[in-house]
Amino acid sequence: MAKPGRPGAAKGGKGPTKGSGGKGRRSLEGKGPTPKAEDRAWHPAGKRKAAAERYAAAGGKPAQKPANINRAPKAKAGDDTENVTGRNSVLEALRAKIPATAFYIAQRVEMDDRVKEMLSIATQRGIPVMEVTRPELDRMAGFDGVHQGVALKVPPYEYAHPQDLLENVLEKGDTPLLVALDGVTDPRNLGAIIRSTAAFGGQGLIIPQRRSAGVNSAAWKTSAGAAARIPVAMASNLTTTLKEFKKQGVFVLGLDGGGDVSLPALELADRPVVIVVGSEGKGLSRLVTETCDQIVSIPISSATESLNAGIAASVALYQVATIRAAAE
Repeated sequence: MAKPGRPGAAKGGKGPTKGSGGKGRRSLEGKGPTPKAEDRAWHPAGKRKAAAERYAAAGGKPAQKPANINRAPKAKAGDDTENVTGRNSVLEALRAKIPATAFYIAQRVEMDDRVKEMLSIATQRGIPVMEVTRPELDRMAGFDGVHQGVALKVPPYEYAHPQDLLENVLEKGDTPLLVALDGVTDPRNLGAIIRSTAAFGGQGLIIPQRRSAGVNSAAWKTSAGAAARIPVAMASNLTTTLKEFKKQGVFVLGLDGGGDVSLPALELADRPVVIVVGSEGKGLSRLVTETCDQIVSIPISSATESLNAGIAASVALYQVATIRAAAE
């Protein structure tokens, strides 16, 4: 009875072969000297060398506006409307003239200046004002949602195209400071990062089409209204988008605890940059990591294992903003 083969074992007999086809000779010749670390594109030293060459080539010049590129249709979050809740978020959405279809206000709500302004804007724009009970607003706000007595029904969020986002910044003569999210699936983290981007002078965010949180009511709420001012673009392929940005003079900086550059020592802050934030569990994906010019780490106490994605983005944005302000 034949013995069962081992899984993964090579099949075939032990008989003679007619020749190696040169394989034996090539194996004797060896693979030659090992390339220097800086000559290996995937090695941190290679990444530093490539980034330094691009930095020198830029010569203080701004990122180049790209040639005409075919645009994909703007993606939308879905077919259902969203309910923006909370006084700051609703007021910012109304001020930004988001096309709302209804404004909800709780019965016997406490009237302050924000509520009065909301009612004034809604009336001027012809948005229906609906008085509802607090339990109804609770239902609209969803689990653990805080509505503060107001809600606004808005259409699905309309995302920008990443290339349009970059072009708009360049046309204004600003130095790009963008944020890209790689695998961030919590909409509250997305909302917090939108808020930090607005606070520290960033011009927009980029999220991938798959495996990412979208701009929904939770993100709107956490952003405290910043989602009405900071555009969010959706990329069909994040790695491809980052590579296109690099061709246009934008440096890609990935955040990771094991980075080869410490955030306080960052030298590219005054250049056009996109900061890539990974998920809390897995961090940056392999392809995105390989695309980054530098992997940047944030020094933290050894007693803390890692930072929340939203906090990490905030710290990095603050550092870049501080360096840019000092250089002005």
